[in-house]
Amino acid sequence: MFPDNLKYIKNHSWLKVEGDKGRIGLTFYAQQQLSDIVFVELPEAGKALTSLNPFGSIESVKATMDLITPVSGEVVEVNSSLADHPENVNQDPYGEGWMIVVKLKNPAEVNSLMSAAEYKTFTETEAGQ
Repeated sequence: MFPDNLKYIKNHSWLKVEGDKGRIGLTFYAQQQLSDIVFVELPEAGKALTSLNPFGSIESVKATMDLITPVSGEVVEVNSSLADHPENVNQDPYGEGWMIVVKLKNPAEVNSLMSAAEYKTFTETEAGQ
C-alpha cells in the first residue's frame, strides 16, 4: 500500500526521486479517503513550487482537497492524461495516477520526508482519531 522507494508527507503526497527530479502523486490512503476522483487541477510546466504548499487540487464525489508538494522545485512535466482520466488516481496512484515531475531546487529537502513505515504509522494514527 505504501511503496518503500517513495517518500511521504502528512498531506498525503508521495515523492519518487529520479536523479535531480522528483515525481509527485497522491497516496493510496488519500485516494481511498476521497473515494471516486472526478477532477484533477494541475499546474503548468515552468511553475515554481515551494515545499509544503499547494500545487493544485483534486475533487472527488466526497470532497475537494489541495494537493501539496513535498519539495520545492520547478514543474518540468505534468500528467495531462488526468484531465480526461482522473480515475487513474484511484486505480493506480503510484503509476498512471502520478501528477507532476519537478526539478528539485533543494535535494536535501527529501531527507525531512517520511519513509513508507513512518507514513503507515501516521495514517494508522490519523484513522484512529
